[in-house]
Amino acid sequence: MTTKDDRCRLVLVVPALDDMERQAQLLEAALAGGDVASVILPQGTLDDQAFQKQAERLVPIIQAAGAAALIAGDSRVASRVKADGLHISGNGEAVAEAVEKFTPKLIVGAGGAADRHQALEIGEARPDYMFFGKLDGDIKPEAHPKNLALGEWWASMIEIPCIVLGGSDLQSALAVAETGAEFVALRQAIFSAPAPGEAVAAVNALLDEKAPRFED
Repeated sequence: MTTKDDRCRLVLVVPALDDMERQAQLLEAALAGGDVASVILPQGTLDDQAFQKQAERLVPIIQAAGAAALIAGDSRVASRVKADGLHISGNGEAVAEAVEKFTPKLIVGAGGAADRHQALEIGEARPDYMFFGKLDGDIKPEAHPKNLALGEWWASMIEIPCIVLGGSDLQSALAVAETGAEFVALRQAIFSAPAPGEAVAAVNALLDEKAPRFED
């Protein structure tokens, strides 16, 4: 989860698919397209057993590509599959508990803040990153204005890095980068593209060319 070239980096959110092998193929193709900081695996509608099986299949693919594998929600699965981290969507108490229990062994990131007050509350637990948006919330081409506003406010005020969910269009990554957020999360924009690897390459090219640079 380090920054590269002093600009916003890409985080992938894996979409729910019934076909695990198809999911693995799409993920491998996406990761072959270029720089990805981390990949978040949501449980979706899978039961615990199926989710663990999915994570066992996908986590090695993510790690082999040099990205951090983050399991959303289930700390037991994260430990069993030797993931790099845990993504917690909850209140400050839930995040604080996870940070205390798993840091520094695992990256512990936090999501679920609907406003500034909640974000600050969660931030008091000192997670490794703050995520603005719902993992499956990329229902429009552009990033949600509220997520962009929260990301811009957070990035200007708080040292903890933030990830802001983009939209279903690749260009939304630039709008996120312009907020000053360290990471942009994309799901549909990558995995619904005809060639996920080309989509990742295109986002990286866009960010290389146009994303603002971070100051030291």
